Amino acid sequence: MQRMEPGIRRIIAPNPSPMTYWGTNTFVLGEGDVAVIDPGPADPSHMQAILDGLQSGERITQILVTHAHLDHSPLARPLSDATGAPVLAFGDAMAGRSAVMHDLVARGLTSGGEGVDASFTCDIPLSDGEVFTAGGLEIETIWTPGHFANHISFATQGVVFTGDHIMGWASSLVSPPDGDLTAFMASCRKLQARQDRVYYPAHGDRIDTPAERLSWLINHRLTREAEILATLSRLEDATVPALTREIYTETPDALIPAAERNVFAHLIDLATREIVAATPQLEANAIFRMRGEKN
Repeated sequence: MQRMEPGIRRIIAPNPSPMTYWGTNTFVLGEGDVAVIDPGPADPSHMQAILDGLQSGERITQILVTHAHLDHSPLARPLSDATGAPVLAFGDAMAGRSAVMHDLVARGLTSGGEGVDASFTCDIPLSDGEVFTAGGLEIETIWTPGHFANHISFATQGVVFTGDHIMGWASSLVSPPDGDLTAFMASCRKLQARQDRVYYPAHGDRIDTPAERLSWLINHRLTREAEILATLSRLEDATVPALTREIYTETPDALIPAAERNVFAHLIDLATREIVAATPQLEANAIFRMRGEKN
């Protein structure tokens, strides 16, 4: 277990992958009665490593979960059973999903294989802006949907545990219906309005320049949006696959499905903002045009 700064320790789960970098960062807050953030995947060896990493006499009194993905939340219930600590989160795997995404699911849109922990439940649901004590620290909740609807970040003493919303090694995956780009951009701007000194993401190293990283992520998404709009303006009867082929010209075939999900996330956002129209309705196989163009 690595000491990051006073009151914050980190232990990395043994689940490295192209999606998780070196693995899930599990954080331990405080001393004595401590809180755990993102216990990680259902790996008994990682749970034992968390318990073995505690100091003599320490006990886990709260388990905080940023969101219900399989690399973050499955160990929460076994760890709770072992320690008696309650699980705190924004809600279950469906909590916070927008009406637009509910409609898309009703019309048949399914998850893209990002590993939803559909069985996740919490003992204590948290709301946006709630303040409570964990590990002897005052914690503020920041609901940060976008990567996932029930995604919540935890702030204390100028530090924000950003889960998968803000990472330094990669941009956050936003894949509908679990990911929502409209919400993602709003969450970025919510964080941008703060003046926090450091971010601790759930994958990769700490971010010592939060404002700079936020600006990069927002501009990255705006650049992709501009590419989509420029391509849309010159294509007739544009579909998600057609737009993806035009934009992701150097992407390996194996990554094209993920690229299509990203393009669709942007199109949902653009349609929600009434910049783009979908025919006959907003769905993955619709025809997309700039709003105002004739059908």
